[in-house]
Amino acid sequence: MTARLSALPAVALARQRWRALPPRERSAIALAAGVVGLAALWWIALAPALATLRGAPAQHSALDAQLIRMRALAAQARTLQSQPRINIGDAARLLEASVRERLGDTARLVVAGERATLTLSSASGDALAQWLTQARVNARALPNEARLNRNTNGLWDGTLVLTLPPR
Repeated sequence: MTARLSALPAVALARQRWRALPPRERSAIALAAGVVGLAALWWIALAPALATLRGAPAQHSALDAQLIRMRALAAQARTLQSQPRINIGDAARLLEASVRERLGDTARLVVAGERATLTLSSASGDALAQWLTQARVNARALPNEARLNRNTNGLWDGTLVLTLPPR
């Protein structure tokens, strides 16, 4: 309450000074205050909203692409879940066949229990990516550990450990 009472004389003093100004100065101050008010309205309210609207189509397109990718992955997951179970022996045979088919002499596969170790020597990235997809879909083998290095020719060397499906 004390603050309000002390504000009243300040407001009255400001009104008295405002009335004492010549009309030309009052118009100039009102115009300057209007310009400052409009600038503040622009920077605080309108500019951020317009920037959001300008960026919305690109963000919408990116989110649509992400949604399409997520739906494709979900469909792939449902397909993989609906496939019948495969035993370790069949999975190992499928992996060995796919190594011969996709990677040829650039890879060697060793199966021990529920783990398969693939040793690569100058394998192409495309062939490795295709083989990984085939190993996941057909043999249901999942990558567990990877130690891969790109050699000077741009090809891949190293080991990849896969986990075979449970018994």
